Amino acid sequence: MDSYGNYGSVTICEDIPLSFPPQHQEMQPGLECVMQPRPISDRTRCGRRLENKVAIITGGDSGIGRATAYDFVKEGAAVVIVYYNEEQDAHNTERRIHELGGSCLLLQGDLKDRCFVKKCVEKTLECFGKIDVLVNNHAVQFIQRSILDISPEQLHLVFENNIISYFYMIQEVLPHLKKGSSIINTASVTAFQGNKDLIDYSATKGAIIALTRSLSLSLAEQGIRVNAVAPGPIWTPLIPASFSAEEVTTFGRKTSQVPMMRAGQPCEVSPCYVFLASEDASYMTGQVMHPNGGTIVA
Repeated sequence: MDSYGNYGSVTICEDIPLSFPPQHQEMQPGLECVMQPRPISDRTRCGRRLENKVAIITGGDSGIGRATAYDFVKEGAAVVIVYYNEEQDAHNTERRIHELGGSCLLLQGDLKDRCFVKKCVEKTLECFGKIDVLVNNHAVQFIQRSILDISPEQLHLVFENNIISYFYMIQEVLPHLKKGSSIINTASVTAFQGNKDLIDYSATKGAIIALTRSLSLSLAEQGIRVNAVAPGPIWTPLIPASFSAEEVTTFGRKTSQVPMMRAGQPCEVSPCYVFLASEDASYMTGQVMHPNGGTIVA
């Protein structure tokens, strides 16, 4: 205990008490100096927030995944970038990570294929020896003006890619996670407010929220945290790949889309992932962060 009556700073969750001895104070709002034990007010950070961590980031070749990879590397993590077929983007990301002094493993393939998912985990362990963080971030979306226009083929593709593959990744990674590990799923503002032209996509994002909340309850006793990030309109390759050229020119600029009247950038979303992956979020699980330009969601 120091001269201020504090027990000092902590660096790991194991130092945080799980129960407290009986005590009562007769005044409000109370005195911290007589509490036993004292509340922990100072957490010492040893080095960078993700020092020596290993993270798998799906869809890490571009957009939010790329920005998250860069931020993870800046905070000391080694990253595994899983991508579909975007070779140039993936290699550009790898080159920048090396410029930042980081370690990167590129894995190309289809996450709808359970065998490839298993290979991703095996290659990660071969290269880095462990897995600390899983970021499920990949997605596809296809504009349809009516639910009647969503073909069975599109419906199966969107669900298999956007949510079933998340289950595959979690099931393969989970046996290798330890206490203090983190799973972060990318949802969307559409999970909360819907989108009339992205009905199937929005449904998968709603499923990701339910998955996040349910899995967090399942893994809480193991000390593995599960959270989500639900971005609003963000300028990523998914946008020009989904919308018409005219729609792109007004993307994020309508008050009906976002109160701040602009689209966000990937680097404005990626800090959420760093926070959720780090010890700074040690008391957060089953939660959703909302970098969405001011849209109020329930």
